[in-house]
Amino acid sequence: MDVSVRDNGPYVIRGEDVKILDAEGNELPWEGRGVALCRCGQSDMKPFCDGTHSQVGFESAPRPS
Repeated sequence: MDVSVRDNGPYVIRGEDVKILDAEGNELPWEGRGVALCRCGQSDMKPFCDGTHSQVGFESAPRPS
């Protein structure tokens, strides 16, 4: 599994059997080999990304120090 932080966009998680759990440990329905998780906080599909970051001007491009 790998996790990528997209500049000005979501966290992208790729791998086999990716499971997304809520704060109570319940698995959220998701199928596929990867998932994009919202970082901007504006998605209507939280915790999943719906592309709203590009409409609201979200900016974040973190780099290791």
